[in-house]
Amino acid sequence: MAVAQRLGCVAAGPGLRRRRARAGRRRDDPRGHGRGRGAGRRGDGARPAGAWPGVKDFGLIIADKPVGPTSHQIVGHVRRGTGIRKVGHAGTLDPRASGVLVLCLGAATRLSEYLSATSKEYEATIRFGISTRTFDTDGEITRQSNRAPSRREIEQLLPEFRGDIVQKPPPYSAVKVQGRKAYELARAGDDLDLQPRTVTISRLELRAYQPPDLSLRIECSAGTYIRSLAHDLGERLGTGAHLAGLRRVRAGPFSLADATPWPMLEVGMLTGKWERYVRPASDALPDLPAVTVDAEGIEALRFGHRIPSEPGAAGLAKAIDSSGELVAILEAVEGGTLWHPRKVFLG
Repeated sequence: MAVAQRLGCVAAGPGLRRRRARAGRRRDDPRGHGRGRGAGRRGDGARPAGAWPGVKDFGLIIADKPVGPTSHQIVGHVRRGTGIRKVGHAGTLDPRASGVLVLCLGAATRLSEYLSATSKEYEATIRFGISTRTFDTDGEITRQSNRAPSRREIEQLLPEFRGDIVQKPPPYSAVKVQGRKAYELARAGDDLDLQPRTVTISRLELRAYQPPDLSLRIECSAGTYIRSLAHDLGERLGTGAHLAGLRRVRAGPFSLADATPWPMLEVGMLTGKWERYVRPASDALPDLPAVTVDAEGIEALRFGHRIPSEPGAAGLAKAIDSSGELVAILEAVEGGTLWHPRKVFLG
């Protein structure tokens, strides 16, 4: 189970032309107000391919995923409910896990590599006395001691799992093995021995213990498997254990306070009011300084050209237009005198 300091850099010169309208908008209506001829529902009730004309098809939805559906199923629901063809998520949650799931709409899917690499925070329930093949409640029982450790034993062991640790992913995971996902091979009966990896657990806090259930608050690096943590704790304590519950309370810069409960989002999609839950794509990069660019700068970036920077520019920055919408991710080059577009989000 397994990011604005404003620099105020504005390119000089008059604007050249307007940004192109996004897919699904009328070319004569760049703001997206109104629909082109023939737009609207088809006779069979299906949505047109791509977003409805005028809809906000570039941004983020922070969903509070319920227990049950897979992350892929949530993405499918949002595609159908919004009419946006390109939707993705920035970090899988297992079906039995709930909490923060970052959904990227349209060109914002290209931000997933930045969001997926951010730290995560979880509330986990670990149940001692039983180990399973999947390291959670869904798997076949592989060990049953019917014994729980003392609170003192747990408190003495937890420090060993803080900081950088070596962890082996669960056999039922999405880790690729020779081009195939580990869980596919495991279901086919293959006996997998996945390679261990180094992850970082920056916070591991005992919240409550009512044997056999242990409640933990965990802050960790991307790629950390809480199922493996549960399993490893059980092995070290000699009782066996598995993950009985998991809720993601933060993914990168987004917490549960930012998330829309799934039932509200479903209603929004049914009533055509889901756009109220869309956040600007620039919210995905809060730690990058913002560089405001004018129309000439936007046009240069559209074609991959570099634009002037403020003196002393270094590292990465996000280019935004006058309305605050994300235009590009920039990298300082030529001794910090120019911004080079690493990723451009223009049509």
